[in-house]
Amino acid sequence: MYEPYESWDAHRRPRRNRRPVVIAVGALLALLLVPLAVDRFATARVESRTATAFQAGMHTPSAPEVHVRGFPMLTQLAAGTLRRVDITAHDIPASDTTGPLPVSELSLRLKELKKSDDDSEALARSAEATALLSYPDLSAALGLEISRGTRPDQVRASVLLPTGDDVTVAATVSVLSGNRIAFKDFQVTGGLLPEVGRSAIGTVFERPIRLRNIPQGLRLRSVTTTESGLIARLSGESVTFRSDDGSRGSSVEGDSSYGNA
Repeated sequence: MYEPYESWDAHRRPRRNRRPVVIAVGALLALLLVPLAVDRFATARVESRTATAFQAGMHTPSAPEVHVRGFPMLTQLAAGTLRRVDITAHDIPASDTTGPLPVSELSLRLKELKKSDDDSEALARSAEATALLSYPDLSAALGLEISRGTRPDQVRASVLLPTGDDVTVAATVSVLSGNRIAFKDFQVTGGLLPEVGRSAIGTVFERPIRLRNIPQGLRLRSVTTTESGLIARLSGESVTFRSDDGSRGSSVEGDSSYGNA
């Protein structure tokens, strides 16, 4: 026979009150999520301000992509140093007076970026950069139709003679001091080029191109050719972004308000 209802119910395990557990879990989640949200907001704020400052200093038509690495952000802001900042900017114009060659894309990896006490500059302890110099821009700078050569260190130029004939010439790209790109070993690789034309084109290739529209402190290390253009790789220490004057010269000025979240 079945036990009486009262007796069966007496053997059931008492139901525990789970409300304190739920409250404790909710409080723990709040303690974890609120600081994360605040830190994420601070990161977004710093990235936005850095992009605005860089755009103003580099005179780019659009704001660059900025990613501030490292967690927590609030600790970095309190210390006044951002451990790592990655910036990708597009269409950096040439200097108004001295730099004939714009930079199609500049990718920067900055380490330990901090601003000065008077907010006049931002300084990275070290930096690595990659710059893309497109063939159309290079052609405009040299006055010749430039394209990729047959080797990773070679460019090719097409020359249309007054007679209507096409001549192809080539030159080797290399690095000179002062952030200059040199064009050496000029040679005719297709067609017949009169001596006068050879002398004129040789003079064009004899003039190195200086990269002026890059942050101060970066040094050109290598240059290679790709389908899109020349890839210049740079690195340096104490790389500086200034905002205290309007000259561009061999450096690029940038608002250093990145740290004001």
